[in-house]
Amino acid sequence: MAKITGDMTIAQVIEKYPSTVKILMSMGIHCLGCPSATAESIREAAMVHGQDPDEFLKKLNEAV
Repeated sequence: MAKITGDMTIAQVIEKYPSTVKILMSMGIHCLGCPSATAESIREAAMVHGQDPDEFLKKLNEAV
């Protein structure tokens, strides 16, 4: 069962799973402390940064 879901915000993921920071950074998500992190979902962030949302979630969940 996935621990991280597409509707979670970047900030929620980082707070709950700090080990995901490296994955986020490697996937081009560098706005970890900006206002977007509290409003943008993981799915939205993946799409905005040219990543496949499902693959992105898979990598994050593998990290936790």
